[in-house]
Amino acid sequence: MSELSTHQLHFSYADRPVFEQVSMHLKPGEMLALLGANGAGKTTLLKTLARQLKPTSGEIFLDAKPLTKLTRRGLAQQLAMMPQHENRGASLSVYDVVSLGRTPHCGWLMPLSNNDRSIIEQALSSTGLTELQNRSVHEISGGEWRRMILARALAQDASVLLLDEPTSGLDLKYQHDCLERVRNLTHDRKLITVTTLHDLNQAAMFADRLALLANRELIAIGPPDQVLTTDLIRIAFSIEVAIMKHPMHGTPLVVPCSGAMSRTVKDQARST
Repeated sequence: MSELSTHQLHFSYADRPVFEQVSMHLKPGEMLALLGANGAGKTTLLKTLARQLKPTSGEIFLDAKPLTKLTRRGLAQQLAMMPQHENRGASLSVYDVVSLGRTPHCGWLMPLSNNDRSIIEQALSSTGLTELQNRSVHEISGGEWRRMILARALAQDASVLLLDEPTSGLDLKYQHDCLERVRNLTHDRKLITVTTLHDLNQAAMFADRLALLANRELIAIGPPDQVLTTDLIRIAFSIEVAIMKHPMHGTPLVVPCSGAMSRTVKDQARST
């Protein structure tokens, strides 16, 4: 089982720092949601973890070994990345695209083994795509496309999943279904999952821990009730909110304030 950690990670585009001194440690069976306003560096941090971007300084470790010591194939066997955007270029079937997840294990030209096919079928089933596997990628919806890319990542059978906005383009039902599937797979298979999300309430409901980026720093990391506080959300998003308890799940429920309610929240904050 793999462990993923960063130590004093720093990344800049030329002379523009994106984040500085990011240190965190993730264990098997844990789902971490990266949160922050637009431009806070969530996707950049995820791409750095995937070795798609080279950090300006600091180190990333997988099983206490620097990520830079792994070959590209070795990295792909242990770490799967689901990008936020991807072109619909080649006219492949859904099954063909998902089967590409087996490439790090069997190579480009080797035939798929029975084990490979079993893993692919499981990935299709886990994402609700079994009935669509023979369709062309040009015949599926945007939401189905997102599930297909998730299935391809699952087919890599990696111990680390990096998911960039996995619910983008999905309706409410499939947002909930996708995150529930990812959480269950993370726990059942003892994976490490790091995902970027915009919806704070979904993050609180499905992730084990949250990491909040703001002002080029990791300002908080921990359980949802420790990260989703009025003060931290004000710093990260420049908005006043009320924090309630979810009536069914007991997780923090973030409600934006506006108008008179916002002024009341500010007055209460000043009086405490």
